[in-house]
Amino acid sequence: MSYSFLDFLGLLGAVGLFLYGMKVMSEGLQKAAGDRLRNILGAMTRNRFTGTLTGFFITAMIQSSSASTVMVVSFVNAGLMSLAQSMAVIMGANVGTTFTAWVISLFGFTVNISSFVLPLIGLSIPLLFTKKSRNKSIGEFLIGFAFLFMGLDMISKYVPDLQSNPEMFAFLEHYASMGYGSVLIFVAVGILLTMVIQSSAATFAITLIMCSKGWIDFDLSCALVLGSNIGTTITPILASMSGNVAAKRTAMGHLLFNLLGTVWVLCLYYPFVNLNVWLTEALGQGNPEALSAYVNHIEATQPEIYNHLFDNSLPAGHDVLVRIGVMQQSVSFGLAIFHTVFNLINLSIMIWMTGLYVRIVERLVPAKHKEDEEFQLKFISGGLLNASELNIAQAEKEIAVFAERVQRMIGMAKSLVHTKEDSEDFTNQFSRLEKYEDISDRMELEIAHYLNRCSEGRLSNEGKMKIAAMLRIVSEIESIADCCAGAGKILVRKQQSSVKFNNEIYTNIDTMFGYVESAMTNMVQLLGNMEHVREQEIIVSYNKEREINNLRNQLRTANIENINSKHYEYQAGIYYMDLISDLEKTGDYIINVVDAIREQVRKQTA
Repeated sequence: MSYSFLDFLGLLGAVGLFLYGMKVMSEGLQKAAGDRLRNILGAMTRNRFTGTLTGFFITAMIQSSSASTVMVVSFVNAGLMSLAQSMAVIMGANVGTTFTAWVISLFGFTVNISSFVLPLIGLSIPLLFTKKSRNKSIGEFLIGFAFLFMGLDMISKYVPDLQSNPEMFAFLEHYASMGYGSVLIFVAVGILLTMVIQSSAATFAITLIMCSKGWIDFDLSCALVLGSNIGTTITPILASMSGNVAAKRTAMGHLLFNLLGTVWVLCLYYPFVNLNVWLTEALGQGNPEALSAYVNHIEATQPEIYNHLFDNSLPAGHDVLVRIGVMQQSVSFGLAIFHTVFNLINLSIMIWMTGLYVRIVERLVPAKHKEDEEFQLKFISGGLLNASELNIAQAEKEIAVFAERVQRMIGMAKSLVHTKEDSEDFTNQFSRLEKYEDISDRMELEIAHYLNRCSEGRLSNEGKMKIAAMLRIVSEIESIADCCAGAGKILVRKQQSSVKFNNEIYTNIDTMFGYVESAMTNMVQLLGNMEHVREQEIIVSYNKEREINNLRNQLRTANIENINSKHYEYQAGIYYMDLISDLEKTGDYIINVVDAIREQVRKQTA
């Protein structure tokens, strides 16, 4: 058998280069687009048709339906779009992935790949050394594009030559002559192959090369492409495994969409294949089914030419090679048309059933009710990080939740001030405050760890600066939680010292709590809309901080006079001022968060 293990490793390397090219090209485009790409998805409307178009264009741009659907899973997980919206985007993504098929069909066989790949890399390299990050990202995109087609060219060289390996050919011939059973087998092969390499585009490329060389018939090639549509759903399923219920439902919806589409095509398989053969011929590209018949005819009538055909020993202008080249083009168009027509018909049927899809996946993936106060990140998880630039949106959403959780602690501390001392209620409320403080510590670590993982990915300079600002914000929010817990500890010490506050002290403490709560509410609102913060809203925060500082100064001066005039005990004044100072420090941490947000606003508008 002439196909060695080294050849097999070469095939794996060629597929790897193809996938790596797709990855580099996708990441380069994401970095070049930056916030614009994230805003397109983040600002998704409820219109299913707009969502479908967005899914199509995003997938067409980044050349990977797996990447775009994983992004959709991430945004559903982050609460940036609903399950119904995600269904429309995923349907569009399935059509968008046909763009890759057309690119491969148009360029994979009509252009001598080696003639433009190296010059393209040569033109891209200078872009990598420019100071402007956008130019670097464009350079990465072009290099990824070159690697993709270099991999495609090498796949064609390392795919096993079945004609030269009779054992393998006999094995496939046995399964290729079972009628409709062969179709089902090759659909299963397409599913497994795509699940392993996690790319329907790579499966399409391999199928295209095998069919174009006459190794398998056109109808079985279509079956492989059909199976790849189901196999590609494995990536978002893996990404959703550690996500929330909404993310799991989105991945399940993607699987259901492709599965049901495949079922109806299999019910009408041969008429559907004939339709695509007719379309290919109607577009002037010839009959895609003629290639395998022609190769078999050459084998039967001209065995010498047949033997030389697959060892590349025929002269370049030979009539047989010219005819096969024309037929290869016909096959490539036929497969691209099959892939496109399948997804377009699937979309035109399924888009009207979005509501039904949502109800089905909600039934298949039921929600699990969990206690509100148990520690669990709501929007980010330890699962797959597919697009670092886009994962920032999830972290932003989680930080907003973190701030809201810490905001509750201010109310808990205020309530503890008025809770009867030495009571069970006081103990329970203080324990709850401590529990929240412990949760905030763990949330800070988890969010910071997630941001650090994002920063290890391929990010634009803007993305890196945003992550640095977010790390600072997370630290300041955790300090606010520490201050709230600190207020509780001051009240515990006051209780242990049997110190009593009079009504004036309680009134002043409540006033300071009111100022801090107002500043915190404003900060939480800013965090919830970091992308569109206005300067007027930031000025409001600074005014509130000045009010807190002025009140602190007034109360500190009045406290000295009240102690001197025996208005209350000296020790009561100490605990009273400790609380006021703790709350004023809380205001400082709040304004630190606002400062970090303001810096981001300035960089975005600069």
